[in-house]
Amino acid sequence: MAEESQEKKVESVKHTYPLIRHSDMQDEIRVEAMELCVTACEKFPASNEGAAKMVKETMDKKFGASWHVVVGEGFGFEITHETKNLLYMFFGGNISIMVWKCS
Repeated sequence: MAEESQEKKVESVKHTYPLIRHSDMQDEIRVEAMELCVTACEKFPASNEGAAKMVKETMDKKFGASWHVVVGEGFGFEITHETKNLLYMFFGGNISIMVWKCS
């Protein structure tokens, strides 16, 4: 009985750190984009649209136009992007963030 309750507790633990699933960005751009995504998700915990808009507008200002951002849960993707301009990460356990540039 005690073993079952411990197993259930372990399953419900969510990671609260950013986890990069795939990236081909340069290191300095990747770190800045990752920090920006974390800040946006913390600032807009109930609004994925608000977080995506914040990330897109900031990336457009810092690194030029044509950045695209998707923030959400349970989505798949197949995209065309410029090389060295893709970031796919997770944050807060179940939030996925996709950032890419396509001009």
